[in-house]
Amino acid sequence: MAKHPSTVPAKSTQDALTNDVLDGLKKEPKELSPVWFYDELGSFLFDNICELPEYYITRTELQIMHGHAAEMAQHIGPDAALIEFGSGTSLKTRLLLDRLEQPLAYVPVDISREHLFQAAGALAKDYPHLHIVPVCADFTQNFELPQFVRSAQRRIVYFPGSTLGNFDRPQARELLARMRDLVGKNGAVLIGIDLRKDPRILERAYDDAAGVTAEFNINALRHVNRELGADFDLDAFDHLAVWVENESRIEMHLVSKKDQTVHLGGEKVRIGRGEHLRTEYCHKYTLDSFSELAATAGLAVKRVWMDSNKLFSVQLLEPARLQ
Repeated sequence: MAKHPSTVPAKSTQDALTNDVLDGLKKEPKELSPVWFYDELGSFLFDNICELPEYYITRTELQIMHGHAAEMAQHIGPDAALIEFGSGTSLKTRLLLDRLEQPLAYVPVDISREHLFQAAGALAKDYPHLHIVPVCADFTQNFELPQFVRSAQRRIVYFPGSTLGNFDRPQARELLARMRDLVGKNGAVLIGIDLRKDPRILERAYDDAAGVTAEFNINALRHVNRELGADFDLDAFDHLAVWVENESRIEMHLVSKKDQTVHLGGEKVRIGRGEHLRTEYCHKYTLDSFSELAATAGLAVKRVWMDSNKLFSVQLLEPARLQ
């Protein structure tokens, strides 16, 4: 699990959002986009998940950043423009900014305008001499950077967390290729990658004993009900986290407890007892499998930092040099 790269975009019409949800519910298995996790309650629940003893990802990456941010900053070098995809609260970013030598600019990129400018404003107070340039955009699509950032000699895309795992492999390759194009031949990508491990650790991380992740998953249905006028019965679904070995990913599902019919956008969607509604998947990589994926996007792994238990990694990628 990772904070998804976007919330429900305000510019989308209700009809378009309804059609997107209906399209997912007509797939086999049925799907619901993880963007529906993140209303106000969902964001609160996700913050709580990050503090749970079973959920190792956030604290492990922070441990890596505390231990190695200075070395990362040395690899990045002076006068760099740091471009963060899905900037969030920028907690890990501060550990990096504190160690960078005279950064040219910090460019947080996020689709949620209100959250983006709140976070950028908080950083501006603590870093008064840093040029902070928030860009409201969906980073999974092409977007424009300010000219002075585009002309920087060293551009670095920073993508902390394990969000890349939420994309299937063709999508992940496309996103990595977009990062490569954005940083240019002299730039680099600093990215968080969650690693394969005992599936029991993963299943506990995505199905905690306190039931917070289950409530987080159910909240996606609550969000759809409120925003789109659907009538999902929140008590009629169980939360399930399952490891899918051949895909090397953990999946979150909602499982129907009964035969039911959901009304949405003038349509009826029948969901059978025991039928699954997949709400998220999170790919986990080995060092080799991620290096191979990066290579297909024209990027080469230059440095890897891991915790002592090798649960998580932060990796520095640079554009592959033509032979």
